[in-house]
Amino acid sequence: MKKKVIFDCDNTMGIIEKDVDDGLTLLYLLGRDDIELLGLTLTYGNSSLEDVKKATYSLLDQLNIKDLKVFSDKEASIFLTEQSEKYKDELIVLATGSMTNLHSAYNYNNNFYKNLKEIYLMGGIIKPLVINNVEVKELNFACNPEAAYNVLTSPCKISILNGHTTANAIFGLNELETLYKKEGEIYRVIEKSIEHWVDRIYKKFNIEGFCNWDMAAAIYISHKELFSNEEVSINPTIESLKSGDLNLDINGSKKIIMPETIKDLDKFNSIIFQAFENFNKRCNHS
Repeated sequence: MKKKVIFDCDNTMGIIEKDVDDGLTLLYLLGRDDIELLGLTLTYGNSSLEDVKKATYSLLDQLNIKDLKVFSDKEASIFLTEQSEKYKDELIVLATGSMTNLHSAYNYNNNFYKNLKEIYLMGGIIKPLVINNVEVKELNFACNPEAAYNVLTSPCKISILNGHTTANAIFGLNELETLYKKEGEIYRVIEKSIEHWVDRIYKKFNIEGFCNWDMAAAIYISHKELFSNEEVSINPTIESLKSGDLNLDINGSKKIIMPETIKDLDKFNSIIFQAFENFNKRCNHS
C-alpha cells in the first residue's frame, strides 16, 4: 500500500541565491512508486511565501505537472486538516520549511495532530552547526519558533532529520556529473535550476556540490535502513527554538526519532536518481 503524504515546503529551486533541496525533494516524491503525494502546501522559510509560490508554479509548469494539488495561506491549513480527517491514522506530513501551516492546521482543528500517522521534519540543531569552518544558522524552526514549538510538543509521532545529519547528505561532484550525462527534460530543468546554487556553495563552503538537506527527510520515510535510528528526548522552548535548538534532555517531555548518521551516502544518492528516472519515464509516456 502506498504511503499517503502531504509535502509542506518552502521551495525556492530556480530562484537565484536560494536553496534547491525542496524542489529536488518534490521531484523525488513524484518519482516514488511507494508514495501517493496527496498535495503540496507552501510556506515560507528559504524566502517569502510569494517567492515560494513563484518558484513552485514555475517548476511545475516547466515539467508540465498539472495534476498536483497545491495550496498556500489559509487554504493550506484547511487542506491539511481535511486530509487528516479523510485519512485518519494514515496521513504522513513531510515538513521542510517553517512550521506555520501545521500550526495553523492545529488552530483550525485541534484534532489535527491526533489524526496524523506521523510527521517527518527537516530542521533543528543540537549544537552549533559548522560546515568547513563556516557556521550555518538554523532556519526551519527558527523562522517561526512558536509554530515549531506547537508541532514539537504535539502528541503526534515525530521524526526529525536535523541540520547536523542532513549536512552529510552531499549531492557531490560524482552526482553532478551523473546528472549532466542523463537524458530527459527533468535533468535539464534540474541542471539549469541548480547551477547558481552549486557555484554559491563552492564559494561559501569550498564544497563541490551541495547539502541535500530536505531530501534526507523524504528518503527516511521509505528507507530507514540507510540511517541510524536513535530515539532521543527533547525539551524545546520557544526561546530555544529562536536559534533552532532542540534542547536535548534525557528527562525531556517529548520523545522523538532523530537519526544521527546516514550509513551509505552512495546508496542514498542512487535512490534519488532512481526516483528521478521513474518520473522521467512517466513524463515521456504521458
